[in-house]
Amino acid sequence: MSIKQNVNELLSELPSGVQLVAAAKTMEASKVIEAIDAGVEIIGENYIQEAEEKYNIIGNRTKWHFIGHLQRNKVKKAVQIFDLIETVDSVEIASVIDKRCKEICKIMPVLIEINSGEEEQKSGVMPECAVSVIKEISQFGNIKIMGLMTMGPLAGEPEESRPYFIKTRDLFEYIKSLDLTGVEMKYLSMGMTNSYRIAMQEGANIVRIGSKIFGPRIN
Repeated sequence: MSIKQNVNELLSELPSGVQLVAAAKTMEASKVIEAIDAGVEIIGENYIQEAEEKYNIIGNRTKWHFIGHLQRNKVKKAVQIFDLIETVDSVEIASVIDKRCKEICKIMPVLIEINSGEEEQKSGVMPECAVSVIKEISQFGNIKIMGLMTMGPLAGEPEESRPYFIKTRDLFEYIKSLDLTGVEMKYLSMGMTNSYRIAMQEGANIVRIGSKIFGPRIN
């Protein structure tokens, strides 16, 4: 099937209120444009350099979400390109984002990445630390916390991801109930091509889908 057919099928399946992020890692700009022409409104990128190349061609025809691991030395460029950073995983990286946004008079919407699998080698805030990290980050004047994101363990059957999505949703609801100043729990970003249906059942209102739109990755 073509990218257009894939997008149409997905958009017809997603309930209203669920946003589709087309995860475009390794995909050339022409394919991203096809997806946008088919109705995709948000492009997700994992690498700043790759995002910049596509942004220079596509610009503001679409919204841009950063969905990879953000390095300190890439923040200056990231805050210029992206409309939302989904993967803030420490107070340290948030402070750099805040500083770079001050320089360009921008308030950056972010999601806090939760390490729902509590895997030592993975990025993300451990669930039990989330509230204290969010309280600290919410003090920054040029950042607006808009919700949570999780990857969950990547391997295995889609159903195996459910407990991690439930854990993140429960945390999302709890933080929302705290009604913290400067924190708007609006977005819960969970689920990818193999697990987005489970994620939506468990409350995701952003899903990040790549291969179901673009086909298998090149690398």
